[in-house]
Amino acid sequence: MTEATLKARAQRKIRTGVVTSDKMTKTVTVTLTRRFAHAAYGKQVTRSKGIKARDEHGAKVGDTVRIMETRPIAKTVCWRVIEIVERAK
Repeated sequence: MTEATLKARAQRKIRTGVVTSDKMTKTVTVTLTRRFAHAAYGKQVTRSKGIKARDEHGAKVGDTVRIMETRPIAKTVCWRVIEIVERAK
């Protein structure tokens, strides 16, 4: 995607995650991990969420990808892969 396209769509959420499943046709499951401090104790807490995203780039399990929020494409898919940041080793 070009810079102009990304700036025009600046209000859409963009996240980076790791592909955990590529068994579906044109769809991958991306795990998003976030870390934050616990409200009362201050300890670092890790939370993960699995998101289904439309994949036209051919991402495989273990790849780090950047995904963008989009209109609903299927019943459970409303994100799409915009680029593969790093291939799995």
